[in-house]
Amino acid sequence: MRSGKIGVGRAAGVLALTFLLVSAVVAGASSAAVKRAEVTASKAAARGCHTAYAGRTKRTAVVRATAPGTGLVRARLRSRADFDLGVFDAKSKHFVAGSAALGGRELAEGFVTKGQRLIVQACHFRGHAKRARVSVSFVTAHAGPAQRTQIVEVSTPTRADKTRLQGLGLDLTESGTAKSVDVLVTGTSGLSKLRQAKLGYRVKIADLDAQARLDQRSNRRFAARAARAGGSALPSGRTTYRHLADYELELKQLGRRYPNMVRPFTLPYRTHLGRDVVGIEIARHVYDVNDGKPIFANIGVHHAREWPAGEHSMEWAYDLLRNFGKSRRTTRLVNDTRNIVIPIVNPDGFNISREAPDFPAETEFDTQSYEMKRKNCWPDPENPGPCNDNATAGAYQGVDPNRNYGGFWGGPGAEVESTGETFRGTGPFSEPETQNIRWLFSERQVTNLITNHTFSNLLLRPPGVVDVGAPLDEPLLKDLGARMAAHNGYKNEPGYGLYETTGTTEDWTFWTTGGIGYTFEIGDVSFHPPFQQGVVAEYLGQAPAAGAGKGGNREAYYEMLASTANSADHSLITGRAPRGWNLKIHKSFMTSTSPVWKNSIGTEIGAAQLFPDALESTLHSEGGRFTWSVNPSTRPIVAGRDGRKPTGPPQANTPLANPAGVPAENTGNFPAGPQENLPFTVQGPPAVDNGRFTVHIEWTNPDTDWDVYVTDAAGELVTQSASFGDTNEDAVLVDPPPGNYVAHVVNFDQVDGQPVDDWKAGEVRFKSPTPRVVNGKEAWNLTCEDREGRLRAVRQVIVDRGQRVNVGDVCRRSGAYAAKHQD
Repeated sequence: MRSGKIGVGRAAGVLALTFLLVSAVVAGASSAAVKRAEVTASKAAARGCHTAYAGRTKRTAVVRATAPGTGLVRARLRSRADFDLGVFDAKSKHFVAGSAALGGRELAEGFVTKGQRLIVQACHFRGHAKRARVSVSFVTAHAGPAQRTQIVEVSTPTRADKTRLQGLGLDLTESGTAKSVDVLVTGTSGLSKLRQAKLGYRVKIADLDAQARLDQRSNRRFAARAARAGGSALPSGRTTYRHLADYELELKQLGRRYPNMVRPFTLPYRTHLGRDVVGIEIARHVYDVNDGKPIFANIGVHHAREWPAGEHSMEWAYDLLRNFGKSRRTTRLVNDTRNIVIPIVNPDGFNISREAPDFPAETEFDTQSYEMKRKNCWPDPENPGPCNDNATAGAYQGVDPNRNYGGFWGGPGAEVESTGETFRGTGPFSEPETQNIRWLFSERQVTNLITNHTFSNLLLRPPGVVDVGAPLDEPLLKDLGARMAAHNGYKNEPGYGLYETTGTTEDWTFWTTGGIGYTFEIGDVSFHPPFQQGVVAEYLGQAPAAGAGKGGNREAYYEMLASTANSADHSLITGRAPRGWNLKIHKSFMTSTSPVWKNSIGTEIGAAQLFPDALESTLHSEGGRFTWSVNPSTRPIVAGRDGRKPTGPPQANTPLANPAGVPAENTGNFPAGPQENLPFTVQGPPAVDNGRFTVHIEWTNPDTDWDVYVTDAAGELVTQSASFGDTNEDAVLVDPPPGNYVAHVVNFDQVDGQPVDDWKAGEVRFKSPTPRVVNGKEAWNLTCEDREGRLRAVRQVIVDRGQRVNVGDVCRRSGAYAAKHQD
């Protein structure tokens, strides 16, 4: 791990600035030049650089520049010491951009207007080197047509509806219910797609740009009130959403404030724009990273516009540190665990969204296309140009990091085309953001994970695809989810409950490493609602949050940390080893993607791909007995599936007779309008046990369109199938309650000028529940190495969740230990 303390040094010398102006055209810029400067600062001081303009001092240097056009300023810095950057408006000294990563590699980007004069401030934070190289360039953005952005709730009562919606290339949110999904649409084309696909919708937010301005005013009022009160009630006292540089600076400052408990680190893969992804680890004796304690990782902002996701992760870090030694619970849990916090997984995308320009209306810039950016900054070869320029669809460029993980990559719920908002990438783990998380979970025994998103008041667990089947750990996952949901008020369900997705975070971390993982969909208002609501209320459990009076996400996180400390929720390897020797557990295997969809509606599906995975973790022995918290040796993908034993046979299939005549066309007016109503009965135990039923009809011409809707005895719609371009419909209901139902068959469309194509065959098909299946075991390969790194012993260890395996004096087994060590 590239990390650790960075030494604090003070260099003698005088402040020197040397400027070199070089004419160079930046890709996508309009006649923009790069200004390069070499700066030398004599002293280091661990203060913020982007928080205030300081002018020329012994720790700062200043470069001035003027924006040649409306667009983006991009300031970069390179140094062997830790230098930071701040960009300010020259007249008002207001913040424009900043960067405060852990080392000497900085990128500060912000939006500017033509002719705006700027001051770029370089600050020596710490380290012995006193020189840095600074470059300043501009990307002139281009205004596109002004379009209204809305959030609409799309009716999707069945899996087929959700699949059809996912194939339209629209921007699906993580908000929805069992029967609907919220979708972000810009302009009129998205609404046209919904109508053509026969998907009903209602408008929830008619003008997202206007709503954003209202939210900004609300944020300013809250910040002013909180400032008068000395800060908010959050652990950090924060009153406004952080910028990227705020996160980076605070992580460094926490490392300095708590040097024995906080280890700032940089993940190994830089983003497409060259940024470092940073985080902190919190523990007693934090630099003893291989001490064998269980690990809880709390991470945020895979999706750029989901600002509360980073805020909640960050407040969790403050919560642990400020309550350690004061709260008995916090102290005990921190002593027993290690905590990793990565607030911003996708810094490139987040910076664009957070710094979205508030350009005057006359510039005709589509502000929401910046602020509502979802993806990273993958350079799409089909749409080349800067990630920040709408002229090249740059704000829409990128890969959805939460569809790029290897677990079941390439299946439903992810776009095939690069222009889609859920674009899965060119292959599993193609992106640096997901490579970073994969590296972390492959190197460390992360037993528990929460990945934070917005919005829909959901607490999601694996799997993301219903046909994968529930894992053997389903009872544990469901119960722990319920305990967390008792605090934040969220709905506790499998990932596919919202809609099916593949390539998501916990569908790799759980099925591959065995670490328990959940997605939190924070709040139910919008991607980044007013700070008081989306952060303060949701974190602390205050009105109007669903967890009001229940503890909110703060207590839900503590519930997860208690699970981390509970060895019944992971596995233990115990034994004895000599002081200074290292134990390692290792496993190498091939991981399979989903059968890879070749289009976004799944009508063309190729074979699954295999890619290599390897897990290896280390325990550093302190001598004598050790206890090592690890994940189970058998991967959940191998272990088997949960289910229930049928108590009887499935019901016999029920034929559906086609009534005489053909109803008139009914283009989307169900439950009103012409239809054929076909009643049927679902029986129950003890005579039969139905795991699911499917209402199936067929016809001849794929240009004809019949639809099926199913209601229960109360007249409630329980499932439907309304696809198009095929010759059948299948409406599915899992674990149907016994009772009376009605299948409503609707003649949606006939081919003009041709004979009527009536449906020919129909029946209700029943299937049994899927029984619980337990497969074979896998082993960890456990090795022992002496102080010189020489291999001394090897053995296989099989350990299940909740199990403790004592390997004894594992290093002595080779005989080498006995000859050299007697302690």
